Amino acid sequence: MIQELNERSRDIFRQIVDAYLTTGEPIGSRTIANRLKTKLSPATIRNVMADLEDAGLLFSPHTSAGRLPTDTGLRLFVDGLLEVGNITKEERANIEGLCAAHGNSVEGMLEEASSAISGLSGCAGLVMAPKTDAPLRHIEMVSLSPGRAMVVMVTENGVVENRIIETPPDLPPSALIEAANYLGTRLVGRTVREGSDEILAELEAHQAQLDELTTKVVESGLASWSRPDNEDSITQGTLIVRGQANLLDDLSAHADLEQIRNLFTALERKETMLKLLSLADTADGVQIFIGAQNNLFNLAGCSVIVSPYQNTREEIVGAIGVIGPTRMNYARIVPIVDYTAKLIGKLVG
Repeated sequence: MIQELNERSRDIFRQIVDAYLTTGEPIGSRTIANRLKTKLSPATIRNVMADLEDAGLLFSPHTSAGRLPTDTGLRLFVDGLLEVGNITKEERANIEGLCAAHGNSVEGMLEEASSAISGLSGCAGLVMAPKTDAPLRHIEMVSLSPGRAMVVMVTENGVVENRIIETPPDLPPSALIEAANYLGTRLVGRTVREGSDEILAELEAHQAQLDELTTKVVESGLASWSRPDNEDSITQGTLIVRGQANLLDDLSAHADLEQIRNLFTALERKETMLKLLSLADTADGVQIFIGAQNNLFNLAGCSVIVSPYQNTREEIVGAIGVIGPTRMNYARIVPIVDYTAKLIGKLVG
């Protein structure tokens, strides 16, 4: 559609979007006339703005105000007019330094990466951690409260993953020990996917030497670890969020309270956010989701920039990105997300 706009319309449209991304405020025809290199009258500019509004690219928040881009307009700008900047040496060094400080902990490295892009972008950083698919070295179960227990899994490559499972309220501590021992004999040295089918078959045939309560624990634990039947579902993934406070910094000048509430609500919807991040699996490079254009992320006023990261076998194992208002600095944030994703891929191995 951008090709359908003539040069004058593109220049005016760019001025409106640039002003929105910088100030968050609508811009009028007289201000645009002063900014354009080509001399145009405010009346001519108003006619062009009206045409852009009819095309669904602009809207007027008030009767006599200037114009703001719609989500469709922002999408058009990002796809056809956005000039992406370059990440600076200082920014690269900042990201590399934080990620290198994680030691041997993959989770720690991902947390630092999320914090790094949050600080550099001024948005909230998001990371979808890789699913545990390495052979297990240790399994332990710890009672938290009546009806709840924590399963601790340590893989051979040092990744520690904790899962909370529901248990019968009257489950004795000895049942958790039995269940952990049972899983340990069958899963240590193997991936969960390799051992889960065999264990579930045993449970269904009542061949496992476990009492009824322990069987419930094992079934519950395996259900929370194994890959869901629906391959599109990734609710078992781990979502790391850092920098929510950044979303409040510009509150009085650029965003109303309701929009900030929407952002925090989106962050709290783990399943939806994980599904959104997983869309990065379907394409290479950085993906940008703007406002209500995405069915999974249908909150107007919010955008997500996300990129997948790969291991040394070129398999996509997770995604990293940011969430913020639609008026985020796309030209600056896109290269930051892209560079961080590539760096994580190298470190994950």
